[in-house]
Amino acid sequence: MEQLQLGMSKTQIVDILGSSYSISQKEVNAKDTIEVISYRNVPFDDEFYLFRFKNSKLEKWHHELQPIYKIVQP
Repeated sequence: MEQLQLGMSKTQIVDILGSSYSISQKEVNAKDTIEVISYRNVPFDDEFYLFRFKNSKLEKWHHELQPIYKIVQP
């Protein structure tokens, strides 16, 4: 993660983090193409990073935790 910088291309990010990502969002309008990809933080399956690209350049990223729900049985 320390190698990443805003403005990097999607190709540069994939070269660093690998190709095992999921596309979370893709949007094309008259001016811009927006794509959000996510990576799981292996071995912690409840953690993931989201990377937002605008016109194939890294605009921002953030870390999220997947909510954990407990099933309560009566």
